[in-house]
Amino acid sequence: MSALEITETGEHVEVRLNRPEKRNAIDQTMVDELHAVCADLERRPRPMLLTGGDDGVFAAGADIAQLRDRTSADALRAINAGIFDRMRRLPLPTVAAIDGPALGGGAELAYACDIRICTTRAFFGQPEARLGIIAGAGATWRLPRLVGESLAKELLFTGRRMLAEEALSARLVSSVVEPGELLDAARAMIARIAKASPMALRLTKLAVDAPEGAHPQVELAAQAFLFDDDEKHRRMTEFLTKKS
Repeated sequence: MSALEITETGEHVEVRLNRPEKRNAIDQTMVDELHAVCADLERRPRPMLLTGGDDGVFAAGADIAQLRDRTSADALRAINAGIFDRMRRLPLPTVAAIDGPALGGGAELAYACDIRICTTRAFFGQPEARLGIIAGAGATWRLPRLVGESLAKELLFTGRRMLAEEALSARLVSSVVEPGELLDAARAMIARIAKASPMALRLTKLAVDAPEGAHPQVELAAQAFLFDDDEKHRRMTEFLTKKS
């Protein structure tokens, strides 16, 4: 059985985590299938909607049975960190639709997406230290950037669960909706994103994710490229025509 359900739409790809019997725990099969999705989106860029569905579980973490048996050599292979980094570098935006628990590696999977929307019953947590390891797939550096250093350290040190309203207040998620509204809200977000120029989206994402020392040069280079792009001329001409 596949660890993912993939649905192609006219403007985006929907990826649904599909290990309900394991509460969508991230195992090697899921990692391999996510790599295949990324390879496709690198070849043919489209926005991606990632979800565990609206049935009360996003991802309850990495598969502990596999994690327990991994060695130092496995840790250095960056199994989960590698796929999350690849997802973060996808050309076009990614939206995570989160219902229920997003814990450990499941939370780090959500952090790797560009935008997060969750339900009222969603919650986030990093219990790794209680299991004798660290949050080694992005939380130690992505989470401070998302919610600030102090709150991130508290969550990483204590394993405390952050509920949906706190996640919204901390700006970890952009909105909180009822469970039955989750996928519609995420699809609406994707639809708004898809109205923009694909190349402008790609270069905006590169600029936002560029290291601090790259600014403002990265914006200047991106804007110079876009100013000579036919798509920019067409869109601005249409805007001026409608305005007149």
